[in-house]
Amino acid sequence: MTVRTRDIRPDDLPALLALNNAAVPAVNALDAEALAAIVAQSRVAIVVEADADDAADPLGFVLALAPGADYDSENYRWFQARSADFLYVDRIVIGAGWRSRGLGPVLYEVVLQVARADARAEVFCEVNLEPPNPGSLAFHRRLGFEEVGRQSTKGGSVVVSLLALSV
Repeated sequence: MTVRTRDIRPDDLPALLALNNAAVPAVNALDAEALAAIVAQSRVAIVVEADADDAADPLGFVLALAPGADYDSENYRWFQARSADFLYVDRIVIGAGWRSRGLGPVLYEVVLQVARADARAEVFCEVNLEPPNPGSLAFHRRLGFEEVGRQSTKGGSVVVSLLALSV
């Protein structure tokens, strides 16, 4: 199967919301309004889809924010307090039936292309340690991300590994 990436369109949002909320607790649950707000603020808002089927729902998506966004995320604020030269991957979500098929690296390649075009030094993200997300942690390590910190969020119910990749 060949795939392509493209910008998120408004008509993608219901499918992206379903993908996102099916991936909880690896990502936080969103409602339609919150998802639309993050997409609107994102420097990168891309879906990956099957190349042969224009009518098919997206297989996955990535949202990445630049510094200075009005985004109320403990993790985004942690990175923003430490750098002004980054893209922050708020979430990368691949549908359950499409994981481990190379779609994550396809999405990250777009993020890295934008980071290079914007002359950003690093790409940041976080991965849950509690509740554990070992698949995502291994995936990000394979891409070359390194831990630069840890923090507890959501009143201590979540612990994340804060990761950076030099561009």
